[in-house]
Amino acid sequence: MTTTDAPVRTEGLTIYQVGGSVRDQLLGSDSPDRDFVVVGASPDQMIKRGFRPVGRDFPVFLHPETHEEYALARTELKSGLGYRGFVFDTGPEVTLEQDLARRDLTVNAMALDAQGHLIDPFEGRLDLSQRRLRHVSDAFVEDPVRVLRLARFATRFADFSVAPKTLDLCRQMVADGELDHLVAERVWQETRKALMHPEPSRYIDLLREIGALAVLFPEVDALFGVPQNARYHPEIDTGRHTMMVLDRAAELGAPLEVRYACLVHDLGKALTPQEEWPSHRGHEKRGMAPIDAVSQRLGVPRVCHD
Repeated sequence: MTTTDAPVRTEGLTIYQVGGSVRDQLLGSDSPDRDFVVVGASPDQMIKRGFRPVGRDFPVFLHPETHEEYALARTELKSGLGYRGFVFDTGPEVTLEQDLARRDLTVNAMALDAQGHLIDPFEGRLDLSQRRLRHVSDAFVEDPVRVLRLARFATRFADFSVAPKTLDLCRQMVADGELDHLVAERVWQETRKALMHPEPSRYIDLLREIGALAVLFPEVDALFGVPQNARYHPEIDTGRHTMMVLDRAAELGAPLEVRYACLVHDLGKALTPQEEWPSHRGHEKRGMAPIDAVSQRLGVPRVCHD
């Protein structure tokens, strides 16, 4: 396997294919996008070769012919709150192993060299074989987006388990308030992708398991434990009912706006006075305000909100 389609542009550079495309190849599936890391180069060298800089926080370049992403190898140091609170070092001395060490999960921290040899310092291939999602290091806690990514990967790879310590780190992040610094755009970006997987309820369930659902989607979290009339809803719990509806929509191949509607369609039942349970008369009207709230907070597309 070669790591570039235009060798003239990359001749003399030390380049590795990294990330999700390596993981997917080992799983026997094709990945639509490939990402590359360049070790030992400078931004000036990349620009002189015709690469177009696009990175806002650290040097990332687009190949002028293939338009694939090439990032300079980097390390990162936590310097503030949230996922942007980092200082990056992209000097030529940064090694591939140092770059891989800053990634979120072991299955995403593998690389292929120009000859197709696998570089796997954190046993990502073993975790793939054991169907396990596991953090690379305790630095996982420094970026709250990783909680969302973990939940999304657990949804995409529904037959994978999550390592217990990884779940503990997520709970620690929730308790430390790290998720309070997530921007709406990133929350919706990961949620949108998760909703389009075959079993999107797994995303919600994992967020709830680690305490993140109450922070990110309190309107949905409030549905769990609210009873419905068993005559019409033998599952009784409104939260579980919502997850069943969501997964059924996915099974039917529904588009994003329908899946989002399934997620929020019963938010009004969380506002029913307890003395009226398990009846929920008027929950449709009660649900309008929380639907507006979560939609506006996350900045969902108008078609989803409507």
